[in-house]
Amino acid sequence: MVSREALGLVTLAGYRPGPAMLVTAAFIGPGTVTACASAGIGFGYALLWALAFATIATIILQNMAARVAIVTGQGLAEAILAAASSPPLRWAIAALIFASLAIGNSAYQAGNISGTGAGLKLLGLAGVSPALLSLATGSLAAGLIIIGKPAWLEKLLIALVLAMSMAFIGGLAVIQVDWAAAARGLVPALPTGSLFTAIALIGTTVVPYNLFLHAASVRGKFAADRAGLAASNLDTAISVALGGLLSMAIVIMGAATAAMPGTSAGPLDDVALRLEELFGAPARIVFALGLVGAGFSSALTAPLATGYVLGEMLGGQDNPVRRTRIFKRTALAVVAIGTGFAFFAVNPVELILIAQSANGLLLPILAAFLLWVASRRQSLGAFANGTVANVAGAAVVLVCAGLGLRLILRAAGVWP
Repeated sequence: MVSREALGLVTLAGYRPGPAMLVTAAFIGPGTVTACASAGIGFGYALLWALAFATIATIILQNMAARVAIVTGQGLAEAILAAASSPPLRWAIAALIFASLAIGNSAYQAGNISGTGAGLKLLGLAGVSPALLSLATGSLAAGLIIIGKPAWLEKLLIALVLAMSMAFIGGLAVIQVDWAAAARGLVPALPTGSLFTAIALIGTTVVPYNLFLHAASVRGKFAADRAGLAASNLDTAISVALGGLLSMAIVIMGAATAAMPGTSAGPLDDVALRLEELFGAPARIVFALGLVGAGFSSALTAPLATGYVLGEMLGGQDNPVRRTRIFKRTALAVVAIGTGFAFFAVNPVELILIAQSANGLLLPILAAFLLWVASRRQSLGAFANGTVANVAGAAVVLVCAGLGLRLILRAAGVWP
């Protein structure tokens, strides 16, 4: 039986934001804002095509992850580990997942919290200590995880995404955009010195932990039939496309200020201050509001995703109480570690290097296993991948392998 919610999502006219909005809330974080702002400042509109490609690739992978979860009733970690018949392989995959999510998200959480503080400073709190802003942000995130229920945390994150949309996309209304040049930027091209930046733009969008987060959030939301899957696909397409537009808007804001001299303050402050100088205080304010939304939404989704995955791996399928306990403790640990790094202004270089290496290994492996699981009729029956989906998925896996190699070489100091 198809739920009213699923039927309402099948047509665009009746669309209501669903669990895929969590994916957008997750990948539009301070790192993405920094990468997109740097791309716009350094190369103008020329790399918009990289974000368009990354958006399509993300939709393909997220649709597969959601379909696996809806049809099998399992989280993605459960489904992949169950499909791996060899115990050594299961242990190896579990170790990579743990290193990537538990260690990596703890380290990156510091950036999410610091990014929120950076946005608050641009809004007029420059006189407040960064340490206090970090503590306040971390405490709020922890409090929401402790007292929050998944349904209204999801609504809060959807609200943050919509706020970011109004800030970043709406901000284009207060600046001057060369739309013809922006359109030309959708044609693949690599200006001199732009290869690493283009790869970084793709890498900030195609994120391993979003696959786990999405799979966990769709269970019980859509019926395991064609109408339910169509509803989930539409939710994913609209949500991720919105995220792609947000990223492009940030690139365009950076491009609008590219001709101005830079400062030593960093790309975020550069864009905000340049926007204010060119177009007045409203331009700086909307950029800062978007940065606050990006930082805080990622400060919630990173610990939530980590908690979901460790709950799946360690909680036991038939013990929901234990899974919930592991979920909350893990999520709070990620918040606490990230807040500590941000509070003491510690740069967690070694943890980030471990996380980058683990992500470099996990991303192509996870994408390949996801493609395999989504193609298995033993798991998905009539809803397994067809030829077109397999070809599209294989192309994305190859790109993920290239991204993975880049992350490993970067972590080793070979590739800047």
